[in-house]
Amino acid sequence: MTEYAFGIIGGSGLYGFEGFENVETLEIETPFGKPSSPIVTGSIHGKKLAFLARHGIGHVYSPTEVNYRANIWAFKLLGIDKIISVSAVGSLREDYAPGDIIIPDQIFDFTKDRERSFFGNGMVVHVSSADPFCPVLSKLLLKALEGEDTKIHDSGTMVTIEGPRFSTRGESNTFRKLGFSLVGMTACPEAFLAREAEIHYATMAHVTDYDSWHETEEAVTVDMVINTLKKNTAIAQRSLVRLVDLLSTEEGFSKECACDEALKYAFITNPGYMDTAMKEKLTLLTGKYLG
Repeated sequence: MTEYAFGIIGGSGLYGFEGFENVETLEIETPFGKPSSPIVTGSIHGKKLAFLARHGIGHVYSPTEVNYRANIWAFKLLGIDKIISVSAVGSLREDYAPGDIIIPDQIFDFTKDRERSFFGNGMVVHVSSADPFCPVLSKLLLKALEGEDTKIHDSGTMVTIEGPRFSTRGESNTFRKLGFSLVGMTACPEAFLAREAEIHYATMAHVTDYDSWHETEEAVTVDMVINTLKKNTAIAQRSLVRLVDLLSTEEGFSKECACDEALKYAFITNPGYMDTAMKEKLTLLTGKYLG
């Protein structure tokens, strides 16, 4: 069993986690380079957590520049088997208003210029991503948000755009016609890499704006995003502390998903033909299946 309750990836507006005891800062090297930031570990109610700033200290990496593979690998190296992503998103629905929080259940990948997998180069895998967010962890995260003085939504499809620019009105209206609920810039490939790493992954998405489709609301700006996130940061902090307590109960994390065995039937390359260097490089992920 991992010594960590879970890891937190903080997005725009959440660059640290208050209330940690026994704080340590870890500089981690991975086969894919350095993570976006040092990983800060600490304890809450006697349980260990780890925090990483997705965009780096001081927000120095654009969504395209984030080293998603190194970030997920670093958590895996620490033995972390659950990740909560905290992200800012735009709403594509009238009823998902700024200040609301959504626990999305689906993703549409509209990115164009990112490394999407740990695999390739002589080792091909096809993981299932039909349900890209862990349903069990998402349900617990919803429970942890109960009682907060803001509207919580338990589902939604998030389209991930390349960024760093915000959507045009044409794009925003097209996303709405396609039935998407939210627009963000970082869920892909983060969620898919977590699945390849067999880590349970859920997102707490904070609505900061109506993107650029709304006829009576101002189009999204950086100030709009940051101002809304400042109000919601305390909610994120409180709910994650409650999640620690929920995971500590007798019921805890009832495994009703297959996230932690996502690779079991995903290998398609014949083991005898797998690239030796890739096998060695990815042992952290594949060792339990390939030896």
